[in-house]
Amino acid sequence: MDSFKHPVLQCRGLNKSYGRHHVIKDLDLELSPGRIVGLVGPNGAGKTTLIKLICSLLTAQSGQILIGGHPVGAGSKALVSYLPERTYLADWMKVADALELFADFYADFDREKALDMLARLSVDPKARFKTLSKGTREKVQLVLVMSRKALLYVLDEPIGGVDPAARDYILSTILTNYNEEGTILISTHLISDVETVLDEAIFLKDGQIVLHKSVDEIRQEEGKSVDELFREVFKC
Repeated sequence: MDSFKHPVLQCRGLNKSYGRHHVIKDLDLELSPGRIVGLVGPNGAGKTTLIKLICSLLTAQSGQILIGGHPVGAGSKALVSYLPERTYLADWMKVADALELFADFYADFDREKALDMLARLSVDPKARFKTLSKGTREKVQLVLVMSRKALLYVLDEPIGGVDPAARDYILSTILTNYNEEGTILISTHLISDVETVLDEAIFLKDGQIVLHKSVDEIRQEEGKSVDELFREVFKC
């Protein structure tokens, strides 16, 4: 795929507003292949709006977004695997139905990988979503998203709704199942839980990037963890 010759994600002069409220302001961002990147910021910082712009669920007023060198749109959707914050699979569906849906919709979906991860989770493919706990539903959705061979994985609060004991499993699943030539962008408010898997961190405030550094740079230059620096910058 010639997309790998380009940065995985490029945002240039991005602006998005709702009426007079500017949610994203002149935002520039570039992500390289093979990175796990944390997108963090206080409530209202613009994280979900930025994610929806990247996934072409919203349209910017101005600026440009490229995924693997391709403008966002119908063509870029094949390059992006998106996990929304809220559950989107219908209660009546069986887990196996969701696998069929993804297999039909995405040419890069690996059914065997998905079945293997479900087996390790002890999830029966014949189970209906209405019989699963909220945490198990979220695990199944993560399995679906991570079973694609995408260029960019965009995960909106992937561990927000699960118990602490399940977070390690989910982070391990993320680490071991993504396309290594791709990149993962994780939006989260549970920074201390995901910090161990991050290569880079992006701090977003009022629709603008106030910091984008590698986790190693933050620790060396600031003498703090990402979580500690976040609390200092945003006075949490």
